[in-house]
Amino acid sequence: MRAISDIDIQRRIERDNPWWVNSVWTIPEATSPRRVYFEPFKQLALNFSVRRAAILLGPRRVGKTFMIKQLLHEAMIAGIEPSNVLYASIDTPVYSGISLEKFLSLMPAKNGQKLVVFDEIQYLKDWEIDLKDLVDSYKDVKFVATGSAAAALRLKSQESGAGRFSEFMLPPLTFYEFLVFLGEDDALIERRERSERLPGVALHYFAPVDIQKLNARFVDYLNFGGYPEAVINTAIRNNPEQFIRNDIIDKVLLKDLPSLYGIEEIQELNKLFSFLAYNAGHEANLENISQGSGLAKPTIKKYIEYLEKAFLIIKVSHVDENCKSLQRERNFKIYLNNPSMRAALFGPVYEEDTDAICHLAESAIYSQWQHAINFRQLRYARWKNEGEVDIVMLSSHSQRPDWIGEVKWSDRYNSRPYDQYKHLQFMLKKHKNVRSAFLTTKTISDEIVLEGVKLRIIPSSVYCYTVGRNITDQLDSNTPGQT
Repeated sequence: MRAISDIDIQRRIERDNPWWVNSVWTIPEATSPRRVYFEPFKQLALNFSVRRAAILLGPRRVGKTFMIKQLLHEAMIAGIEPSNVLYASIDTPVYSGISLEKFLSLMPAKNGQKLVVFDEIQYLKDWEIDLKDLVDSYKDVKFVATGSAAAALRLKSQESGAGRFSEFMLPPLTFYEFLVFLGEDDALIERRERSERLPGVALHYFAPVDIQKLNARFVDYLNFGGYPEAVINTAIRNNPEQFIRNDIIDKVLLKDLPSLYGIEEIQELNKLFSFLAYNAGHEANLENISQGSGLAKPTIKKYIEYLEKAFLIIKVSHVDENCKSLQRERNFKIYLNNPSMRAALFGPVYEEDTDAICHLAESAIYSQWQHAINFRQLRYARWKNEGEVDIVMLSSHSQRPDWIGEVKWSDRYNSRPYDQYKHLQFMLKKHKNVRSAFLTTKTISDEIVLEGVKLRIIPSSVYCYTVGRNITDQLDSNTPGQT
């Protein structure tokens, strides 16, 4: 059997870097919309004054490679010689077994700054050791790497790349970005200046131009909107089940996690994820998950940890009516990191699917909040007699509730307002330090004073947009995304 020849390797690397031969080559992705994370990542990745490799982490298909191609374009526009820019996707079969340093010898490099990008670097064994050596050895080269097995990459970068790697996390699209990608942001949302803040969000207030059209797009977002490629590509958008299930969920469940954690019972992992996805937003515990899925509780606990590290799910802890965490966690909620995964598994949801959309709206709102620095302070509250508040933000200093909120997908507030806000009122009576509260609806906007606190009534789609917009508007090189 013959080894892969150097000629075949050279041909492939030249095909992946056409700007080496044609310096006016146009990168197709350069004309597409930028994610709001692009600028802060660009500042990190093209900062030659800091001798660190930039590691772009994130779930599959959130746009890492797309953003990398746009970065290559920006680097050449900024003056880096095209022959000094290298892109290599490590999962390409012809590159199997090649050391990272070998790629540098294939460049037709000139004097000056160089940019080297290794895409999907987790496919190279001991990548973190090789990359650290390159950072130490090549002072005029800025190294950038990406990977989808984010948990494994983060663990290895922290263990072996301390002081040499800077991580940047790229989450799924926000609802705000989704509308921008469709070119409908200005047509569906208007910004209004006001002094009061929406709970937890201090920048700007937004209102719908047409709430019916905005809600229709919000349902689209729940079904396929977390993935840039699905938004841009009509064929993928028309068949999100195949794209998301086969190319994202299955690869993580059947390939990434088993190889990372040595999981042999792959079908058990798949079964558990399907069960959790279907029940996203419902309160759970190991006992009822075991009864519903047929899996043993120790297995469930272990797999939930894996799924959370793989950025497939978000686990939210429970507090009681006094906002105290139990010493032994019994109950919790599981949300989807990207609500579009539920539609891929079980089919799309529609506006009239009130219960399903309500829970998916909760997933979407938690997904927006994961972009924030204080995301890990979010809880939900539940107490005896079935009292519950969906979102409780604890102060990082006092661990007391700062603001609270309830997520609904109905307009019953018109006919039965007390039933909609009675749990919020209960919490406000017990916690006089709560500064603000919100209640989401399907289409209604309003404000009332409840227990001396302003309660903002706002459509779920508008709240989801506002959170995503205001959090991502605050992005810079030192806040959400970079760690």
